[in-house]
Amino acid sequence: MFEKFTDRARQVVILSQNEARTLGHYSIDTEHILLGLLREGGGLAAQVLTSLGLSLEDVRLRVKETVGHGRPATAEHLPFAPAAHAVLQGSNEESVRRGHDRIGTEHILLALLRDRETVAARVLVACGADPGHAARAMEELVRQYYPAP
Repeated sequence: MFEKFTDRARQVVILSQNEARTLGHYSIDTEHILLGLLREGGGLAAQVLTSLGLSLEDVRLRVKETVGHGRPATAEHLPFAPAAHAVLQGSNEESVRRGHDRIGTEHILLALLRDRETVAARVLVACGADPGHAARAMEELVRQYYPAP
């Protein structure tokens, strides 16, 4: 699946793993993907998230408050939790649905925003961002970035 990811989207996955490891978590979950999207900083998803007033520091603090901080992870490679795996698969679906041949940060964010029961969704709400508004803003930016033929 990762072969379809843009360089920025691949970077998000790497940064998500780094965030999980830094927080002492033993798997990558939706909250780590959210942090990875913000930390990447240059993709369409980061543009939307920062336009909603979110910062990496604030979101990281909310993640710590929500799920805690564990012990330093020792595993070289952290596995994806089921919800995070679903987000990555969903990003492919978001790309295919739009007829795009690559998976970008925008597709990851759209997939992340589908499930309102994840830790990432709860963190967004705790930070004052409405996941529905975020999804609409992302959709609008995707329409601008990928104009219809």
